[in-house]
Amino acid sequence: MRKIVYSLVACLLAGAAQAQIPTYRAQPADLDGTAARNCAQMHQSAALRQPAATVRHRQKMERYDVKYYKLDITLENNSRAVGGSVRMLALNGGQALDSLAFELYPTLTIDSVVVNSKKVVGTRRAAGDVTVKLAQAVPAGTLFNAYIYYRGTAPNGNSAAIGNALDTAIDPDYGVPVTWSLSEPFNAYEWWPCKQVLTDKADSSDVWVTTASLNKVGSNGVLTQVTPRPNGKSRYEWKSRYPIAYYLISVAVAPYVEYVNYANPAGGPQIPIVNYLYNTAALNDYRTEIDRTPGFIENFSNLIGLYPFAKEKYGHSMGPIGGGMEHQTMTTQDGFTFTLTAHELFHQWFGDNVTCASWRDIWLNESFASYGEYLSLNAFATAASARSWMDNAHAFSLQSTGGSVLVPAADTTNVGRIFSSRLSYKKGATVIHMLRYLLNDDVKFFRALRTYQTRFGGSTARTLDMQRIFEAEAGRSLDYFFQQWIRGEGYPSFAVRWNQVGSSLYIRSTETPSLPTVTPFFDTELDYRINYSNGTNQVVRLRQSQLVSTFTLPVAATVSSIQLDPNQWILNGSSTAVRDNTLSTKNAASMAAVTVYPNPCRETLRLANLTMRTAQAEITDVTGRVVLLRTVGAAQPTLDTRPLAPGLYHLRLTTPEGEVSFARFVRE
Repeated sequence: MRKIVYSLVACLLAGAAQAQIPTYRAQPADLDGTAARNCAQMHQSAALRQPAATVRHRQKMERYDVKYYKLDITLENNSRAVGGSVRMLALNGGQALDSLAFELYPTLTIDSVVVNSKKVVGTRRAAGDVTVKLAQAVPAGTLFNAYIYYRGTAPNGNSAAIGNALDTAIDPDYGVPVTWSLSEPFNAYEWWPCKQVLTDKADSSDVWVTTASLNKVGSNGVLTQVTPRPNGKSRYEWKSRYPIAYYLISVAVAPYVEYVNYANPAGGPQIPIVNYLYNTAALNDYRTEIDRTPGFIENFSNLIGLYPFAKEKYGHSMGPIGGGMEHQTMTTQDGFTFTLTAHELFHQWFGDNVTCASWRDIWLNESFASYGEYLSLNAFATAASARSWMDNAHAFSLQSTGGSVLVPAADTTNVGRIFSSRLSYKKGATVIHMLRYLLNDDVKFFRALRTYQTRFGGSTARTLDMQRIFEAEAGRSLDYFFQQWIRGEGYPSFAVRWNQVGSSLYIRSTETPSLPTVTPFFDTELDYRINYSNGTNQVVRLRQSQLVSTFTLPVAATVSSIQLDPNQWILNGSSTAVRDNTLSTKNAASMAAVTVYPNPCRETLRLANLTMRTAQAEITDVTGRVVLLRTVGAAQPTLDTRPLAPGLYHLRLTTPEGEVSFARFVRE
């Protein structure tokens, strides 16, 4: 039996390397998202794969709560053969449990199942659904132990998010055979028996892997010891005492070279970063990028709270997976680039510590991990590099006008949709950026992220949970923001006309939504950079509260031009600002917002100060569906809202001349 300690040599090597990390030089693959996007693109190759468990079987699994998993299995670095036992410690629910339901791939053999020291009396398998009849019922509200003994060869059908749930290959660059797991989103059952329900995290886990002694095994938590076994084998015994989602339990097996460096976050313990590299050539190739990891951990810890698994470790295991996978405390990566390493690390907070409660909320994992790339570029590269990254995220998000809803109406089973690089990754990151802009206060923004971590750490969260936290910081409802940017589709473009008359600047901004039938209006603030002929400028923030918004500003110098959203905060399409010498106080005012009252209303909605003879009133609900069409005008300035169900509505007035006004109201 060998007790594991990180070697003094490894410490000295790490210290020397960390002291001399070369300055980051911007690489195209980091700034255009290629490095981290490879992972999403590989996800999309399995677009038709679906969860294995039926709804009925999931209901059976909901009868108990998993507390602990222990995998005690055999693996080699050149085979998908797997076998051994899995112990599940679980708490039974509110009624006696006479059968146990779990998941295991149908081609894997179950040798036996023992529950509370009694062998089960019957087993039923239907595809991946397994139900075993217990010899003695488990009383309600009690803990029980289940041991599942199994063996077989993991399937080779590219059914997991990136390739197979358990795969083996020879790395093409270094010629090293390696076996690794990657279970996201719902394929852990392809290599071990488990309950694949996101909201049921195990409180703790152990992963023991017996393999040839020339190999090392990377996994979650702390390597407590390596135990010699017969026939030239060794057993790697990993222990984690943090809650963990089923898909984050991992293994990686190869004749790795170990390299350890350390992070020293303020107010926290020193955190070992245990890196398993293919060989010394891979270590030499990637050492510079690996040595950026401590700084990334320290920066993220400073921004949103201490690395959530600080009592154990962080680390990397190499595997030829075509990207990275954020396995808890030990990410699997095919190589090391600036943004890939930052992305997978930030997942330890967003995805691992706080996990999406449903795959329809995957943007909570992937958008923040992507935003971690941006935050790291800001901290360790240059503002120009970070801006280039955000410009690319905007451009990629705008490649299609449709299908851009971040949270689908129903829980998705489509892997390609779950891991859409355009939506879950890039658009999601721009939405996080816009939330930061909306708060207009970095103290509040990062406090919101800290609150999210502390409130839901070790558990799961949904989009509404995130919304409530940001609403608390904003001090108001943000339902309009989440409806248009997360549950809505498309994006706005802005055409601005401006004119200066004396010391007054008149601005008329016309918004055009890309998908008005779905999201008819984006209520947003927007920065205007006002450039003066004397070489100075100022930035003002104005709210686009209707499709056509007008503003009058005092200015003390001659305006030469206006630039919209100069710092790329808002996800918007082609936007222009041109001078219009005909724009003045009179015609600017003619396009002012239409005022409606009472708001909220019960029956009659009155439209104040209508000057047009006639206009078409189009009312849409929050989904963009037209629910009412009426004609109004100066002689008939009211709308009967009794046909409408209670809720939020958008009112659009269009005159025969094409002038448009906009208002929002609530029907009680």
